[in-house]
Amino acid sequence: MWLIAAILAVASAAAVHMHAPVLLVFALSCVAIIPLAGIMGRSTESIAAHAGPRVGGLLSATFGNAVELIIGIFALKAGLPGLVKASITGSIIGNLLFVLGISFFVGGIRHPIQRFNIRAARSNAAMLLLGVGVSFVVPAIFTRGAAHASVALSSVVALVSFLIYISGLYFALFTHRDVFESIDETVNEGTDEAGQHWRLWPAVIALLLSTVLVSLESEWMVDSIKTVGESLGWNETFIGVIIVAIVGNAAEHASAVWMAWKNRMDLSLEIAVGSSLQVAMFVAPILFGFSLLFGHMMPLLFSWPELASMGAAVMLVAILMLDGESNWLEGAMAVGAYLVMAVGFYSLGAV
Repeated sequence: MWLIAAILAVASAAAVHMHAPVLLVFALSCVAIIPLAGIMGRSTESIAAHAGPRVGGLLSATFGNAVELIIGIFALKAGLPGLVKASITGSIIGNLLFVLGISFFVGGIRHPIQRFNIRAARSNAAMLLLGVGVSFVVPAIFTRGAAHASVALSSVVALVSFLIYISGLYFALFTHRDVFESIDETVNEGTDEAGQHWRLWPAVIALLLSTVLVSLESEWMVDSIKTVGESLGWNETFIGVIIVAIVGNAAEHASAVWMAWKNRMDLSLEIAVGSSLQVAMFVAPILFGFSLLFGHMMPLLFSWPELASMGAAVMLVAILMLDGESNWLEGAMAVGAYLVMAVGFYSLGAV
């Protein structure tokens, strides 16, 4: 993975400094971020393993979506709050419908009925309804475009979401850790099969180096987005919802599907649903704070197509998780819903 990441990073850097076509720079930057994100995830897992279950869980929950956070920060710095909100939408519906759907489908082909921890699933479903249904829908209903009201309410929403997210971590890692024991056992089994974690200091160095490279690639990608959108006829919402979201989550996507194939649905579900929760209740509030810092205001007010898509995704996944079982047909339904939404966002540019 390091070799692939190094080759792509060098190629994208050469393209930037040789003033290659913007489309080539954009493509190389997007592709280079994917293996780098995988390295960040692997190094974070290794550091977490050395730090112990509680500190390790906190590290994983904090840095699990670092790539989306980095891309969002550079997009806000470039004055693209609409793109950032679209990428938040894309991460949520992508993880819930596409990733979880593919996981259900692939796992269901090999194992007709797959079961997972129903108590953890219900807890995650409730958090999703709060993080998306309340935190994102309520501001859109009450502000109705009033600038001052939207910023004030977004500040409250960001603070409450962040506090609830921290409370959820405390719930999972301390007061009700026994509820999530099956997930921890699955993680440990997966580690045994994949091999030993990296040693601590090599993992720290790998995390720092990959973070720097992801930052560079994100800056180059963001700088080329406007030109690429104009040349290909892609609207900003489609780029954020589909392209940026897939690039930022590709490494996690592969891990979730692979765990489902090996019938480790607790871990697959934790990757897909946990990532969506982190985006809604941790990444979004942090990016709202950076928007205030950069002077490019990004109230947590989403368009109605974005709200409808996120709301439908949360409701569908919550229903699918209620019985603690999954099969390939449920996966096909989720993926089908995602494809319909992707086409819908693409068509927004033609309206």
